[in-house]
Amino acid sequence: MAKNTSLYFRIIEGKNLPAKDVSGTSDPYCLIKVDNEVVARTATVWKDLNPFWGEEYTLHLPMGFHTLSFYVMDEDTIGHDDVIGKISLNKEYIATHLRGIDNWINLTRINPDDEIQGEIHLGLEILQDRQTKVLKCHLIEARDLAPRDISGTSDPFARVVFNNKTTETATIKKTRFPHWNEMFEFELEDEKAIEEIMLTVEVWDWDMVGKNDFLGKIDFNLDALLKTQVTRGWFRLLPFEKNEDDAGGKLGALRLKVRLAEDRILPSMYYQPLIDLLVESVISPSKSAAIARPTKGATLPESSQPYDGSLASMNWAEDITPLTMLEEVTTVESRQEVAVTVVKMFLGQGLVIPFLDYLNMREVNKTTDPNTLFRSNSLASKAMEQFMKLVGMPYLHEVLKQVVNRIFDEKKYIELDPCKIDLNKIRRISFKGGHSEANVRECSQEMLKSYLTDVMDAIVSSVEQCPSVMRVVFKQLHKRVEEQFPEAENEDVKYLAISGFLFLRFFAPAILTPKLFNLRDHHAETRTGRTLLLLAKAVQSIGNLGLQLGHGKELWMTPLHPFILQSVGCVKDFLDKLIDIDNENATDLQQGLVFHPSVTIKEGYLHKRKAEGVNLVTRFTFKKRYFWLSSENLSYAKSSDWQVRWSIPVQHIRAVERVDENAFQQLHMMQVITQDNEAQLHIMYIQCKNVNELNQWLSAIRKACIYNQQMLPFFHPGSYRSNRWTCCLHTEKTVQGCSRTHSAVTLGDWSDPLEPAVETQAIYKQLLQGRDKLKKKYLESSDISPVKDKEERIQSDGTKEAGVEESRSYQDRHTTAAARLLNVVEDLERAHQAFESREEEEQANEMPVP
Repeated sequence: MAKNTSLYFRIIEGKNLPAKDVSGTSDPYCLIKVDNEVVARTATVWKDLNPFWGEEYTLHLPMGFHTLSFYVMDEDTIGHDDVIGKISLNKEYIATHLRGIDNWINLTRINPDDEIQGEIHLGLEILQDRQTKVLKCHLIEARDLAPRDISGTSDPFARVVFNNKTTETATIKKTRFPHWNEMFEFELEDEKAIEEIMLTVEVWDWDMVGKNDFLGKIDFNLDALLKTQVTRGWFRLLPFEKNEDDAGGKLGALRLKVRLAEDRILPSMYYQPLIDLLVESVISPSKSAAIARPTKGATLPESSQPYDGSLASMNWAEDITPLTMLEEVTTVESRQEVAVTVVKMFLGQGLVIPFLDYLNMREVNKTTDPNTLFRSNSLASKAMEQFMKLVGMPYLHEVLKQVVNRIFDEKKYIELDPCKIDLNKIRRISFKGGHSEANVRECSQEMLKSYLTDVMDAIVSSVEQCPSVMRVVFKQLHKRVEEQFPEAENEDVKYLAISGFLFLRFFAPAILTPKLFNLRDHHAETRTGRTLLLLAKAVQSIGNLGLQLGHGKELWMTPLHPFILQSVGCVKDFLDKLIDIDNENATDLQQGLVFHPSVTIKEGYLHKRKAEGVNLVTRFTFKKRYFWLSSENLSYAKSSDWQVRWSIPVQHIRAVERVDENAFQQLHMMQVITQDNEAQLHIMYIQCKNVNELNQWLSAIRKACIYNQQMLPFFHPGSYRSNRWTCCLHTEKTVQGCSRTHSAVTLGDWSDPLEPAVETQAIYKQLLQGRDKLKKKYLESSDISPVKDKEERIQSDGTKEAGVEESRSYQDRHTTAAARLLNVVEDLERAHQAFESREEEEQANEMPVP
């Protein structure tokens, strides 16, 4: 079974941090590390001992991890940043909190001896003849050791301690990947005397001046070794045992949310029955559900054919299918996560259009008051919302990124609420006519109208940029609403249904919090945040077609009402054009893909190292280039509008990894390793502006090449200079890499690739948790409320006997649908148990580890 590990964490805020600056305050930010590798950095909150960050991340870690650490730093303009404290959470501790951690946790002091990383490769063997027993310890090499010297490397040597005897290897200078290949022998005494003796291997960084720095250790129990006689492999280095001191809270605390999700993923064939049942709910509902009689015997087309909206021919008021049962067992808290999973599953099947049409039709048909349409957090509402984020994020970036960047760059003071205008904040801003409240409001109105004009112009002119699959989904939604509410007084409802999703749940939230939509790396500071809030309010009003203007408490928004009302006509015209599309044109998505292969996933300026620049001064070896990444190519040019581009096919990429700082004495570098048609490897070195940009590009490129064959298992984190690798000091350029690659380690976001087995496993877990509820309702209880209601309704028409017979048949179909689903869930449960038993047997037969 494959293992799927996802780690979610949110750094909410800090409190009572110590002052590190002479001004009596600090400028705190957080560095987040997973196993000593920086995976994220929060924004700096200037001059604040109780900072709020509110930043969240998701990491996909297929290989697992050991420790998640949060370092609070004080940013200094001159010199090195000061360390305030850290919080370290091991995987076992996080896993014990099944619902996740949500607490204030005190910061602890940082002890260099605890900052351990890396592994050591060694072999232990017990040899014996008639007279003696000898313990042989073969110290081979180590990798990814902590850098202890200012050069970003270490001078490591190993020390073996056994039975009060100590011996050491040679010191290998300036490397974190030492290769010793030394053998040590120790004579063993009587077995009874050595049962509890430990063999300890320590790794140290040699220093000419001062004491040596500790790099980690590992202990072996000889009692276990005596049973196997030999053990060999890579072993993780550990720190000295210690009790963490939280300094009595003197270093302050962080409020953190952390949740670990670990799943064992079965081979994909085991999930196919569940996928078939869920798909059957959409393409052949009469087979999977108890349904009210259809008006016409229509079914959905196959996934390879364009969707023709044939669901319109059926009545869905009372259907019970696996999808409706899934919604029944989904809690309010988990509904968004379930919606993402189900949408991705149907994207993978190429059936996302009929799936959403199915959910939307059920939602529309059971709504009697158009004012309440899609107002609840139903599966249909959440699925539409997540569908737009999954499929439409490149479109969103194309529409909003330019105006959002403009707002962040200009940092204008904008305020319309008289109660919140602070003239002290604008002393350095030149307003026409002075600094009176009236002038502030007048200038704020002008700036807001300017931003709002840019936003609306970008939106209404984006019909062709909108993915056609989104347009077809909106077209079907428009049709369903029009059929349900055909009255003249409900003319606007069909527009509101679409704009409610597109404007209120897509554009407006992205304007309000650009970071959550990957439009910016960090949240906006207070002034810019207020501008974004006012702009988002105006966009929401436009999305509501101005129907709620004047009914709220925010009368200070009145100066924008004329502009909002003028925009309503443009919005309706835009929506009419948006849904003017044939279903056959929904060709954006190929089965198994989130968006079209040619769509740009990520772009921006980076610094590329010149291949011929080995002998140049460092600052001349890197050139600024504009990069584009799609599912097909990684391209770059001199600028974003440059005509000539150089491209690397994504299928040629074999690894994307970080580069050690000492390779070029540069921070935030990565390498893209490619293979040409002659099987020769080539490396392109790229520098990013900060650690967040580095992680984003690493993640994006890794996702793009996730299905590539022949990915490299090892790489060199250094560079080949002066006829040797700077990392492991090997002189052969083609030697195998000294560090493991991290091809599947990615940041979780809208560009995550589709993984049907992973998504179906999540659905299975949700159904497993609700199994008892479904059994009680559909299999164990004879008094099922929907059936009883139907019987009473039929009896009221004077057809008692026929009603009883039909209601029994209706109940039988309910029971059959539930039984089929629960049988599939129980089959999956048995498969998991069988695989787990097999793994336990295999682990029991493995050699013991320390």
